[in-house]
Amino acid sequence: MSELVAALPMYDWPEVRGEVDAQWAGLRDVFRQRGIDAPSTIVRRNGELPAVPGGIRDAEGKLIAPDPATLPPDKLDFHKLWLHPALLFAQTCWGPMELGLSRHVQVVGQPSYDAYEGGQGELYSSALVMRTGEGPEVRSPADGRAMLPLDLIRGKRFTFNSLDSMSGIIALTRDLETAGESLDIFSSRSESGGHRGSIVTVAEGRADIAAIDCESWALAQRFEPAARKVVIVGWTARRKGLPFITARTTPEKTIKAMREALVGLAEQPRIQRVG
Repeated sequence: MSELVAALPMYDWPEVRGEVDAQWAGLRDVFRQRGIDAPSTIVRRNGELPAVPGGIRDAEGKLIAPDPATLPPDKLDFHKLWLHPALLFAQTCWGPMELGLSRHVQVVGQPSYDAYEGGQGELYSSALVMRTGEGPEVRSPADGRAMLPLDLIRGKRFTFNSLDSMSGIIALTRDLETAGESLDIFSSRSESGGHRGSIVTVAEGRADIAAIDCESWALAQRFEPAARKVVIVGWTARRKGLPFITARTTPEKTIKAMREALVGLAEQPRIQRVG
């Protein structure tokens, strides 16, 4: 039994857990074919993470996270997962990576977003959604540039999933700055806890606008009834999507083998080689 950890948490909605499990099974099998001791299943709970007595430490021995055994067992703390020394393979976001996570992990590859409006190869963008009838619906720009309806969104209430989210707030912040604006264009800002929560918050009238990454928007159209009450009124610019990462201690030969495996799966949606 493998002592390594794998997780695909970023789009692991309850309705698609079978699909996510199948995605991991495909990755697991090609990893094993290349001699990697990949775990049979992905983790979804803190209680499934191996204990790290004394806590998780960085390369200099500084404590950077508590022992996962001390965390609420039925929740999943993404940051502790990403920092776990036994991490073989997981998804993260470039927001946390830019905020310091990159010092503690290694990038294995990038997914492809070709299957989604707003995506192109390893690049993705976020749909700006408002309630139906409050703005004209628009399609994703072919050139991948930001499409910000500044006059429409000025003075509106903005909700976002989390402060470290590239797709939910950081990308929009940067696009607004490029346009000579800032988040001050909004009358208020609130944190919803997730893209799905942001859609519901807008649909129910507790906020007016949210930025939803294109894959989460596709999931919402399949499974979230509140998505029928909102429309896309703008788009952020395309940027690199969620990277696949591994622990900083993962040997280079293992990373090389995983990258080669991803190249072999390149014809499948969502998987693309590193670089």
